[in-house]
Amino acid sequence: MEKRLQNTSAEVVMSCLSERYLRNEVMLDDHCFVRIISGQVKIIQSNTIRLFGPGDTILFPRRQLSTIIQYPKDNQAYKCVLIMFKSDRLKNYYAGSPAFKSAERTSEVKSYEKHPLLESYFASLLPYFDLQDELPEKLLTLKIEEALTILRTIDESVDSFLADFTEPGKIDLAGFMEHNYMFNMPLDKFSYLTGRSLTTFKRDFNKIYGATPQRWLTKTRLKLAHHLLSESKQKPVDVYREVGFENLSHFSYAFKKEFGYAPKEII
Repeated sequence: MEKRLQNTSAEVVMSCLSERYLRNEVMLDDHCFVRIISGQVKIIQSNTIRLFGPGDTILFPRRQLSTIIQYPKDNQAYKCVLIMFKSDRLKNYYAGSPAFKSAERTSEVKSYEKHPLLESYFASLLPYFDLQDELPEKLLTLKIEEALTILRTIDESVDSFLADFTEPGKIDLAGFMEHNYMFNMPLDKFSYLTGRSLTTFKRDFNKIYGATPQRWLTKTRLKLAHHLLSESKQKPVDVYREVGFENLSHFSYAFKKEFGYAPKEII
């Protein structure tokens, strides 16, 4: 279930999930500012795993590959408020409030301790979700700019990525893929994040690995799955999602084809 402050916009949303859990591989096009009301969320990036719960406030940078797993907790569904910082709004905001020169940009999720400015902001936002009519555009703009002003007040380094509007340039393909192969995304997303067209991505990939991206991804994910099953003693039902397969049956079929035995036989 979702409630939006404006039906035509996904910029401010309250999300509530009643399922046991929900898992998604995501690469957001916009920065996302989140206050968790109930439940838990686990965020897995290439080198970190972090867990957040009720009362936590996080800022999720755009264009970062992540696995997000949302859980209920204490018999309460996962519920959060999300504010999306779209590039057009950010450009307009920073045109009138120049960015601070600060630390180098980080790609990791930022979390914030409880702060009076954050508490008062989200307390003021929640009643708007009970409105029957759309929130006026001017008020929506004010609430988004208020969030930006609060973030810049409590974290001077936040401008390092909120005010960065550059598109990804061509990067080391092998290094990127070996850190992010477990994320279940279409090839055009992988190619975009390495700064290449899909055709160039496939050509460069074959030069490095001597295989198609699809074949290499499958074999590399299966290798990780075998390690997790044999060394970490995890179950197939837990492993297949973690290594980037969409469903258990496809994972089991590919695993047996690769190794000659079913994943459950390791256990």
